[in-house]
Amino acid sequence: MQIATEVAAGKAVLNLTGRFDFHSHRDFRSAYETALEEAGVREIAINFKQVDYLDSSALGMLLLLREKSEAAGKSVSLIGLQGMVKQVLEIANFGKLFSIQA
Repeated sequence: MQIATEVAAGKAVLNLTGRFDFHSHRDFRSAYETALEEAGVREIAINFKQVDYLDSSALGMLLLLREKSEAAGKSVSLIGLQGMVKQVLEIANFGKLFSIQA
């Protein structure tokens, strides 16, 4: 998986591309920790538009991000959900835990 981060107007967008699975954990953690450390960032958006697969370890990574962001006083949103990725997140009831935007 590749991650490109954009920061503007208090929002960090992590644009993910490829498979979001266990092998992505170091890169994902590094990307979101950088965003959490930025003083001006109040929201972190995870963009799934280019993600074609995610597994249970990806769900765990998102839950860990949610926990750390709450501790830092920042919000997390999931954007660009489609196809199988959207279905998995819906089945896991992530809409109750995260702000989900089109």
